[in-house]
Amino acid sequence: MKRRIQKSVYGLLEELDGFQYDAVGLDRVWDLLFPDANEQWQWVRVTNYVDTFYLFHVDGDAPSLEARPGGEVARMQPFGTSGEPAAGCDPDDAWEPLLESMRKRLQRVKRDWIRANREAVDGYPLDRRRGILSHALVRESLPGLYRIDRDLGPQACEAFIALVESGYFHRDVNVIVPALSAGDYFRYCKLAYIAGKGPDEEVDESMSGREMYRRFADGRHEGLLDIDEDSTGEFGDWIDGKHPKRSTGGHPWEIKRGGNTTHIDLAVYRPPGRADGFCIELIAPAIGRLAEAVRMLLAIHEQKLPIGIADPDAVRKRLLAQDNIGIVPRQESLHRAAHDFDKKRGVYDVMHYADLGRYKRRLTPFIAWDPLPLLVPKPDWSGPSVAVRRSLS
Repeated sequence: MKRRIQKSVYGLLEELDGFQYDAVGLDRVWDLLFPDANEQWQWVRVTNYVDTFYLFHVDGDAPSLEARPGGEVARMQPFGTSGEPAAGCDPDDAWEPLLESMRKRLQRVKRDWIRANREAVDGYPLDRRRGILSHALVRESLPGLYRIDRDLGPQACEAFIALVESGYFHRDVNVIVPALSAGDYFRYCKLAYIAGKGPDEEVDESMSGREMYRRFADGRHEGLLDIDEDSTGEFGDWIDGKHPKRSTGGHPWEIKRGGNTTHIDLAVYRPPGRADGFCIELIAPAIGRLAEAVRMLLAIHEQKLPIGIADPDAVRKRLLAQDNIGIVPRQESLHRAAHDFDKKRGVYDVMHYADLGRYKRRLTPFIAWDPLPLLVPKPDWSGPSVAVRRSLS
């Protein structure tokens, strides 16, 4: 990189050493929110690990930088790759105006850090922020939104909600099978396949459960299709990893294929802390497969067979729109983004702020935004960072 850019980076680090950081393990982290020369807000994260600093443009396209001891600054090599970094914008051109704006911002924060942080809170664009919004408000406001309750239908919704509210899933007799064979499992599968059949899906109901499993499941069965179908003992040994035909690395419970988060599992496992009996449970975290899984559960329950579903209380909340929708910053993918929210916040589905469309004005007051990071000067008694001194030496 150009010498003046390297000097500007280390000038920034020297000035940044006068501000408090967040300590995450061995990392030291500073977050800077600042307006650029065009009055557009930017977010840069500076992370220090041992003697090396890393600069990340959180909400922009500037390539990440690595500042090493001795004053060397280079474009950061993407993780998991080798050779030259991928082509993209020139790091000198991208970072020169950002560094200038960042250093100006630090001076502004030094003069009045409370007012400067208030400017960031007021000015930082909402579409780059993270928050939560009541599902009920979204459901009522966005007419085109997929609704699991409508997909499932009122009768099935009422039946499932009644099971949850009766405490059905909290009683072992309803979710634990005393004994199970592979053939029993395949009979569960047949009920599930017939009940969960989609409008464009053909299911030959004359097929056995085993045949259906072979046709519709993931295929990596770990030996489940190879054991004695009628033996409860062999199935138990297979579950416990004792059967010689048990392999690993497969997806034996994936009865309906899909992606990493869009398939349906009918999982069997030992009850926690017990060596007898089997829990049998449907798992379908994706909103697009949940109605299908609930239909499967109700069909199995109708046959008076024990059956559970992952987090039934959460499924009830999703049916009634009592959960929350996660608002994800525009620069982040929605794929698996619900996992980034604390489980206690009740977020199972996510969207970008822009997805609210013309209803932004109505819904924005109800969004509980995550707090933005503050940039705060160090107290007078706090000394300079050892890492900065080493890097500058």
